[in-house]
Amino acid sequence: MRVKAYAGLSLALIILTGCTSQSKSAIEITSADVTSSQIQSTETPKYLKVVALANGSAEIIDSLGLKKILVGRDIASTDRSLQSIPIVTSGHQVVAEKIISLAPDLVIIDPSVGPAPALDSIKKAGIKVVSIKEVWNVAGITSKVAEVAALLGVSRSGNELSAKIDSTITSASLQVLASPRIAFLYLRGGSSIYLLGGKGSGADSIISAVGGVDVGAVKGSQPFSALTSESLVGKNPEIILVMIKGLQSVGGVKGLVALPGVAQTDAGKSARVIAVDDSLLLSFGPRTPQMLIQLAKAITEVRK
Repeated sequence: MRVKAYAGLSLALIILTGCTSQSKSAIEITSADVTSSQIQSTETPKYLKVVALANGSAEIIDSLGLKKILVGRDIASTDRSLQSIPIVTSGHQVVAEKIISLAPDLVIIDPSVGPAPALDSIKKAGIKVVSIKEVWNVAGITSKVAEVAALLGVSRSGNELSAKIDSTITSASLQVLASPRIAFLYLRGGSSIYLLGGKGSGADSIISAVGGVDVGAVKGSQPFSALTSESLVGKNPEIILVMIKGLQSVGGVKGLVALPGVAQTDAGKSARVIAVDDSLLLSFGPRTPQMLIQLAKAITEVRK
């Protein structure tokens, strides 16, 4: 997750009481609300036992119709269809012994996967480890699908899945009107971390994909900046986008409204808040297109 790179945090998005005298519920999007884009590959994969640890790779393999080759996954791959696949990490850290015991013929990683000694142990055990590129924007999802499909020797199926993903993303972009101004807030109250998302946060790509304007990315060049009253009030978002656990970490809506500047924005005054499951918002995989559809619907609903 981009936040880890800038705030030392791991990947971790509603019930809201407005700052007005009349309470109003906001909108929550959970993993249960979203399904993956799916195809059924007729190609024979090159590998029979795969541990997928790169962000989104397990979900891509499942969406290709190749769940049968998955023997292990990372903790961030939370699609309900993967519940039977064992998690082989401790938090976001690789546990070499778990992976080696599964005797896979391929382990898929990306640059965020570690620690390095654990990966070295896996390689020394004679297991093939391949690193793929990280993707932190909507436009890159299909390139990640193509890379995973090519690695598995099922490129034709990858093209089919990519076409389906592109079609759904396009559909989501057509649902939102009048370019709503949205602020993404990354919140971890227990660690006193309150950040305003900006250009390159990942959330800017999500907001853009549904026809919105990420107010933190309009002039700012950094993925994240400290949340201040001046920074938020000056941008005056009409909608605030958060992660569910982040909202919980600040004590719910009352805590959110008490953060610098929130109560003075149009979003705070009108209780326009959308919260998305932490493992879903920035997953950039086959669940993202349907998440965009749900987000587009939530934007339309919260603006009523």
